[in-house]
This record gives sequence, C-alpha cells and structure tokens, in this order.
Amino acid sequence: MTTTVTTVAELRTALASFRPGRIAMVPTLGALHEGHLSLVREARKHAGHVVVSIFVNPAQFAPNEDFDAYPRTLDADLEKLGGAAELVFTPSAREIYGQGYATTISVGGPSAGLETDFRPHFFSGVATVVAKLLIAAAPDVAMFGEKDYQQLQLVRQLVRDLALPVEIIGVPTLREADGLALSSRNAYLSAAERKTAGLLNVILKEAILRARQGDLRAAEGWAVQALREAGFDPVDYVAIRDGETLAPVTALDRPARILAAAKIGKTRLIDNMAV
Repeated sequence: MTTTVTTVAELRTALASFRPGRIAMVPTLGALHEGHLSLVREARKHAGHVVVSIFVNPAQFAPNEDFDAYPRTLDADLEKLGGAAELVFTPSAREIYGQGYATTISVGGPSAGLETDFRPHFFSGVATVVAKLLIAAAPDVAMFGEKDYQQLQLVRQLVRDLALPVEIIGVPTLREADGLALSSRNAYLSAAERKTAGLLNVILKEAILRARQGDLRAAEGWAVQALREAGFDPVDYVAIRDGETLAPVTALDRPARILAAAKIGKTRLIDNMAV
C-alpha cells in the first residue's frame, strides 16, 4: 500500500515507522515515465522501504522556461507507483519554501560550464531542493538518473561537501527503441520532431568513435554540425569531459563522458554517454 504525505512533519513521522530498516529515496518532478520507474525498481534493490518525492521545483526554472507548462500528472503518477513505493511525498511550494525563505545552496566543481552556461539559475535550485529533501527524509540511499549526468555529479559533490549520511546511486539512462533517452519533456515533441530527436543518440555514438581516433575537439565540432544539419537549432553544446569532475579533457586517458544539449522546436533535449 502506498501512503501519500504533503508535509515534512508527516514525512518524518511516516519514515520513523520504517526504521531501523533501510530507506531509499527517489526525488522526481513528477510526470513519471518508465525511466523514473526504473529508479524506483533500482531503489528496491538497495533498501526495504522506498519513498518517492514529487515536486515541480520552481527554483530550478527561469522566468522564460516551462514551469507553468511542465506536465503535472499526480493522479497517474500515484497509480504508477502503487505497490512500488511505500511512501510518496507531494509537498506544495509553500511547504518547501515557506514564508520568508532566504537560503540557497551553490555547488561549484562539476556544476561549472555546460548547463550553467545556458541555465545559470538551474543548479542552485537543484542543489537547494535536493539538500532539503535529503535532510527531510534522511534516507540511506538516493537514486538519480544518469540522463541528467551533470546534475548527478553535482548531487554527489553536494553530499560529499556537506557530509550528508546518504549514498548517491546513479541509474543508467532508459531509452526508447531508437535510442532517445526517456524524458518527461519528450511529450512536447510533434511527430516530426520526435523522429529527429532519435538522431541525437546516434550522432553522439558516432562522435565517440571519432573521439577514440584521438582528436576530441574535432569530434565535438563534427557532432555540433551533424546535429544542426539534422534539424536541431540551437545546439547549446557537445562536450567531452572528465567522467567524474566534468573538467575539460584533452585525451581519453581517464573515464570520460560526452554530454550534449540541443533544441528541436521549443523542446530542449539533453543526453550523455560514456566515452
């Protein structure tokens, strides 16, 4: 049976009944799809109790972004979670950011560049809400998808720096049959845009092959041009970075990651792969 709570006080009371058992948390923005559910299934492997948070966090949306349009499907989300999670936390913005709220968290390191160059507000909003959720729930483990790879590395940095007693586990990206990474924003795509979107992962795979030949910058440049020719506009970035720190690399002498962000119509897609 799945219980829904809306306040931090209710959350802590409910979680107290699970202890001393292990608790896993899966933070989400809702509009759940199979990618989210894969995180929930993975959480079950690491703990006897699973809590999922559903909160469209206003702090990580800029005024010109899709906060108001972001899909909110709470009833459907709860139905999908039935039997998969014991507890669902669905706070209001006022519960998370109460009257007079004046605190934000800024994480350096892996947050530098890439998404920050285009969404400078984003990671502060993510870091703040993730810290609040982890402090409120105090889980033993928390699951984050590798699809948002820079976010995953930022959360790991946050937890290390603040010595939060939680293990962060990255879960591999779930993909459609053509390789498109599952995302709630895929719902925005028209049929023609959806077809083009499937080329993003194909181009990144080819860029990886080119990078392994030795010229990383040439591989990045080829991928940017290939995405533009495929119909992506603008292409915000294609970058090969250190797999842990996300610092720029000049050679594949360590684990590395290729990351990309590009728009089709009004929909901004991101993806990444190990190199």
